Amino acid sequence: MQPQQILAALATGESLSGSRLAAEAGLTRAAIWKQIETLRHRGVPIESAGAAGYRLPWPIQMLDEPGIRAGLPTAIARRVGALDLYWELDSTSSELQRRGIQAPDFSIVMAETQTAGRGRRGRTWLSPPGLNLYVSCLKRFEAGFAALSGLSLATGVIVLRALHALGIDGARLKWPNDVLADGGKLAGILVELSGEYQGPCAAIVGIGLNLRLTPALREQAGQAVCDLASLADGVPPDRNHMAAALITSLVEGLDQFEREGFAAFIDEYAGHDALCGIPLRISSAAGEFDGMGAGIDARGALQVQTANGMQCIDSADVTVRRA
Repeated sequence: MQPQQILAALATGESLSGSRLAAEAGLTRAAIWKQIETLRHRGVPIESAGAAGYRLPWPIQMLDEPGIRAGLPTAIARRVGALDLYWELDSTSSELQRRGIQAPDFSIVMAETQTAGRGRRGRTWLSPPGLNLYVSCLKRFEAGFAALSGLSLATGVIVLRALHALGIDGARLKWPNDVLADGGKLAGILVELSGEYQGPCAAIVGIGLNLRLTPALREQAGQAVCDLASLADGVPPDRNHMAAALITSLVEGLDQFEREGFAAFIDEYAGHDALCGIPLRISSAAGEFDGMGAGIDARGALQVQTANGMQCIDSADVTVRRA
């Protein structure tokens, strides 16, 4: 019995004894304990229930590829070039990169857990199995890199559209690619481009979305974080429903971006801008300065009102925080 099978067995939230798990798997109880410890090390909050054995503090839904496909509208399902689900990958975006030019448009890769999930500026994205979503999507564009200005900001709007489709409100957007709620990071976005500057080119859009975080994972994150459970009265949406909503929003939104560019998203972004009207401190290799968040411009650059006038920040190699 592999870790994924043990997690699936415990998914209902009911207690299962080590003896029962061992008998079903044809393993020793010591081998089962070792697999339990592997899952705990990955961040899964498996509790010891005394003589009753092991249990999760709440039920979870294992990701299910047929179930996700069934949740897609027919028109969206036809647009998806591939939909592949793995138990473990180094990174869903890295998997799409390895496929290269052979990957069809709107190839979707998901994983229950990642060993090297990537965030902006090389940061690690925590990826425990069974709790959150890790999704990457390949979108091909006939235009070049310049036409993709604002894509990471548009992706933030796309994530909010998916949440709103399931009745989840309260999230905001932090330039250039974070989704926030209750003062913490709810989702991270990483857009990686390849191809020709003048076109054609391709974008791999990676999204990590927190559905449920344990206290230990919050501490491990090293920054303020939030999850959908906090926005949904303690019960996050079914992971397969959330995955289908996110994929639907990605296909619709990236198609819209290809047709209309960032102009189609700028008003929605402005309506959820977490930095507008907020005192900010901007840090980069060139130094630091303070100012007031003044929204974004037509290209998706961050506007900051300073004592020396309006400054526009269009490099992701900066740190933006409240002053």
